[in-house]
Amino acid sequence: MKICLIDIPGIPLGKHNIRDPRLDLVDELVTADKKTYVQTEIVSEEGLAAADCIVVHKNRQVDLILQDLEFIDTRLGRQPGDAEKAVLLKLAEALGKETFASEAALSEEEKRLIAANALATAKPVVVADPEELETPEALMVRAYQESGYISFLTVGGRENRAWTIRRGCTAWEAAGVIHSDIQRGFIRAEVIGFDDLVEAGGETQAKRSGKQRLEMRQYVMQDYDAVHYRFSR
Repeated sequence: MKICLIDIPGIPLGKHNIRDPRLDLVDELVTADKKTYVQTEIVSEEGLAAADCIVVHKNRQVDLILQDLEFIDTRLGRQPGDAEKAVLLKLAEALGKETFASEAALSEEEKRLIAANALATAKPVVVADPEELETPEALMVRAYQESGYISFLTVGGRENRAWTIRRGCTAWEAAGVIHSDIQRGFIRAEVIGFDDLVEAGGETQAKRSGKQRLEMRQYVMQDYDAVHYRFSR
């Protein structure tokens, strides 16, 4: 995933680990050779179009809103169809109240009608208060969590690792993030919820306590589920 930073000092462009403290906790409970965080790519304003999320300094959020209002005004001047025009006017009203386009109450059909329009705030926007700038790692974790992504874990052995998936991803889809062979030969997912893993004191203890569940292909993954896949080779 990519995060666009606008007027956020102290975080260089490029690849970064998302240092979620939950993985640190799991790494204390489950023995593994190494620990691997999920990664993000930090891009500048020039890369906004390709970003999944925007992190903007509190003092610059109005600039984003004005940019979108200007875009809508230009688009309306080109005489769009009645349906698109109605959605654009609805968005202009929301933006005028300092509500980002991503937070406007649009139906799925309305979102489809304006999907081709390059509105900056149609992406998730995280507004950083001055005190958050002092803890950039926490700010990156927040941006990741608010951008529509979650993580799942594979633990023990060679690696305690967090993997990136979209919210709403199924167990079968998540298997493909690890390897296409696991997805192709999927049999079942053995799942321990994060809270159960921590409360039990580790993976082995959670299994002994009956906290491991057997889930099939359509199970919707929850944030920080610990998963072991059974698959045919």
